[in-house]
Amino acid sequence: MTARTRLVVVAAIALAGVVASAAWYWRGRSEAPAFVTAKIERAPIDATVIATGTLNALTTVQVGTYVSGRVQEIYVDFNSPVKRGQVVAKIDPASFEVKVDQAEAMLATARARLEKAIADRRFRASEQKRQQGLSDRNVLSRGLLDAANNALKQAEAQVALERAGVAQAEAALAEARINLAYTDIVSPVDGVVLSRNVDVGQTVAASFQTPTLFLIAEDLTQMRVNSNISESDIGRVEVGQPVKFGVDAFPDRVFEGVVSQRRDAPIIQNSVVTYDVVIDVDNDDLSLKPGMTATVTITTDHRDDALVVPLSALRFRPKKTDRNDNATEPDDRAPEPHRSVVWLLRDGESKLDPVEIETGIRNDEFAEIVSGEVAAGDTVVKAYERESERKS
Repeated sequence: MTARTRLVVVAAIALAGVVASAAWYWRGRSEAPAFVTAKIERAPIDATVIATGTLNALTTVQVGTYVSGRVQEIYVDFNSPVKRGQVVAKIDPASFEVKVDQAEAMLATARARLEKAIADRRFRASEQKRQQGLSDRNVLSRGLLDAANNALKQAEAQVALERAGVAQAEAALAEARINLAYTDIVSPVDGVVLSRNVDVGQTVAASFQTPTLFLIAEDLTQMRVNSNISESDIGRVEVGQPVKFGVDAFPDRVFEGVVSQRRDAPIIQNSVVTYDVVIDVDNDDLSLKPGMTATVTITTDHRDDALVVPLSALRFRPKKTDRNDNATEPDDRAPEPHRSVVWLLRDGESKLDPVEIETGIRNDEFAEIVSGEVAAGDTVVKAYERESERKS
């Protein structure tokens, strides 16, 4: 092969490579971009608020003692059912029985003093009457009559004083009997013992603060969830809204309740403001226990048949090269509340058209379309398909 021939062959091969490269390049440029799409459809949608909370009994009573002493008996334990008025523990009553005996003796003494004072008054009254008769007949001096009158008044005052002493002794006896009765620790409600904080033989002192011996929950078939709702969501929560929640103890079970209170007192922790929302719960099977952590979902609004679009479609913005020529949606305009733009992929087209919509309620996945030139079945773009996904 001559040099001229070789040169021609090399040039032809190079030209073929250039043509092939150009064809491959323009073919890649002409391929339509791959999108992740979804259909606008009609479906029910709920607006929700999600929070955490703690299960509590409707009423939890701290049972203590008003008197100090040694715990003599304990009649209940953890989880024991109790009735109102039932004796749950007993303080050693010996010292209080002695005080009752002392008070009874003091009352008897006071009553005896009163009887003595009454008898003395009776005598003084008789003496005064006799002296008065003698004075009327001018047989007795005026001074002796005055002394008799004075003695009668002192006797009457002594009777009044002794009557007060009897009343005081009666009050002391009543107090001693009440303190003796307080040695029986009774349940103030029907319920279940949640905690027992004493043992037999332990000494409790009620001098400065009433010690808590038992914690009793009233009627665990009715409970409540105290949930912390953020300040950004509290405006959407109202009394009467339905609630669903779950607990770690029953991961496959959904419990239901209803909002019963929205408390206005703020709870501030680490500069974060939340509000306590109380949820009433039926617990007929006693599955729920006080102190459990609940993950709460409050339904704040609901639509039975709404036109819905995925939230990711509201966030998607295509490249300018992938838009139709008449797509003039500005990229730098300020967003308006409840106004969004979705990008539709028309049948048989590879370019996207923008449509402005107004949204209503939304949840974690979808938003309600209130108005806009879209219909059920329209295809919206959520994202670009990844290159790895395209290859697969």
